[in-house]
Amino acid sequence: MRVQLCVLMIGLALPGCGLVVDAVQLVRPVAADELDTICARRRLLVGMAIEPRRPFVFPAIYTDEGLRVTGMDVELVREITAALSQRCGGIQPITPILNLVRFRDLFVQLNEGKLDLFVSAISANVPSPGRGSLAYSTPYFYDGGIGGITRRPEVIERVRARLPRQSDKPDSLATMNAALAGSAVAVQEGTSAHLYAVANLTDIKLVLCDSLPAAFETQDPAIDVILGKQPILQFMVTRVRKDWQQISLETGKPLMLTREHYAVVMAEESYRLRSFVNDVLFRLDESGRLAEMRRRWLEQDYAYPRRAAREGLPFAAENLPLHYDQGQCRWAPTR
Repeated sequence: MRVQLCVLMIGLALPGCGLVVDAVQLVRPVAADELDTICARRRLLVGMAIEPRRPFVFPAIYTDEGLRVTGMDVELVREITAALSQRCGGIQPITPILNLVRFRDLFVQLNEGKLDLFVSAISANVPSPGRGSLAYSTPYFYDGGIGGITRRPEVIERVRARLPRQSDKPDSLATMNAALAGSAVAVQEGTSAHLYAVANLTDIKLVLCDSLPAAFETQDPAIDVILGKQPILQFMVTRVRKDWQQISLETGKPLMLTREHYAVVMAEESYRLRSFVNDVLFRLDESGRLAEMRRRWLEQDYAYPRRAAREGLPFAAENLPLHYDQGQCRWAPTR
């Protein structure tokens, strides 16, 4: 009876439950919509890895207009920004503000609210304890995965000899571990290749590198195999570092350890922005524009400095020394 009387008195005191809602909102205001925030500031804060990931992110280029960076991920940012400009009224365009930082710092800066999103051929289907507060768009690139390269033909022959000849069944984790056992395997620290190696390749000698360029250049420790993103490794060995070659099977197919999908990364609570980016990717895919972007960057012959001068995006120059210092490689701690 007392509870019923209290409810009745509250109902008489507040004419309409709308006042209750208003009172709650005064205590805890509704969070601002992230799309409206971007429209209000007229800028999209974008992160990219300062370590080059050709053809997704190329090294920075000095042009007549200043420093520029280009690549497939840069073109994707231009498409997202153009769509945002229309969403925000189109009177004053949205400007993409590129922030080039170390790959591992992209996740930190997003969690700290310094970025709206970041792209750099980031795998959406790689579990990691440090990425629990992030969300991913629908994939814009489906043919990723971890592959391997070497500069010594005998390494390829050794790997092939250790793999079973049955081609109708996928190789198990134990088989892949045995195929690479005893090899000095380099990975970029913090990447999906690093996570895979730590979890599954227990019989290798693991080398941690600050970047892929560092893995190519290091002499000590000596490296047998570099593991990394297959599209990037393939681009490098066919166009830039022809002294290296892909580790392939007897069928001629490249050795693949995983399959990965690349996506745009946002904060977990950025629901409206994620929905908007997903819609942009859907329309690019349906129109054939996304497929054309993939062909343009992965298959065509081109000089990327010219594309940087013509269509590249500027970025903050204070991190430029990091861009040219790609770090070193070192033996991983004993596991």
